[in-house]
Amino acid sequence: MLIDTHAHLDQDAFDADRTEVIRRAVDAGVEHVVAIGVTADSSEACVRLAEEHGPVSAAVGIQPNDVAEAKPGDWDRIVELAQRPGVVALGETGLDRHWDFTPFDQQQDYFDRHLRLSQQTGLPFIVHMRDCGEDVLQMLQEARERGPLHGVMHSYTGDAALAEACLALGLDISFAGMVTFKKSNELRAVAQSIPIDRLLVETDCPYLSPEPVRKIRRNEPAHVAHTARLLADACGVPFDDLARQTTANAKRLFRLA
Repeated sequence: MLIDTHAHLDQDAFDADRTEVIRRAVDAGVEHVVAIGVTADSSEACVRLAEEHGPVSAAVGIQPNDVAEAKPGDWDRIVELAQRPGVVALGETGLDRHWDFTPFDQQQDYFDRHLRLSQQTGLPFIVHMRDCGEDVLQMLQEARERGPLHGVMHSYTGDAALAEACLALGLDISFAGMVTFKKSNELRAVAQSIPIDRLLVETDCPYLSPEPVRKIRRNEPAHVAHTARLLADACGVPFDDLARQTTANAKRLFRLA
């Protein structure tokens, strides 16, 4: 059994067959899916999915590229949603220098809000990072001075040194479909350096379909097994062992039964 720790199940790509997508995931051995919010509205939709579907839990937050569009009161909605049943994490949050959608100081403000809310509530946080590893690390280190950190670097694409620093701060590392791409030799080498008890798997669907289903336009939670098999091969462990350990890791982080 596996857990897809990062899926955007609320997005329009799943409107026509969302229930069937969840059923296919369960049939494929995915026992649980964490549905990830990126705005206040998206987060509320993820909470509803968690209420309606037993194999689904929710993460609530405002993604850095969506921060500029946040309305007055949206952050208060996230704080309220964080208290709802079925919510197991905050995010996704983080920083992004690749896209120019939100001024960087606003991104930092909201990342700090998520980190502080995590420390107040005990909910783990989910970090989006693109072209800004040092910026993310600096904010994580500052947050660690206030207290323990519980979270995950999602869809990790950084180097081994940054991963080691994040692990030292108490974070887990999650890999998505990019680690399966033929050109991703360096990323696979990073994955090999991660202790198996700190490793998570995800789809980030509907994006980043892994090999060998990369040509499929829409990714979905059932495909997380392809990423898990690649990671098992890269790490030199049997697939069943990696599946068992990453599932245990996800249950620990997100406090899943």
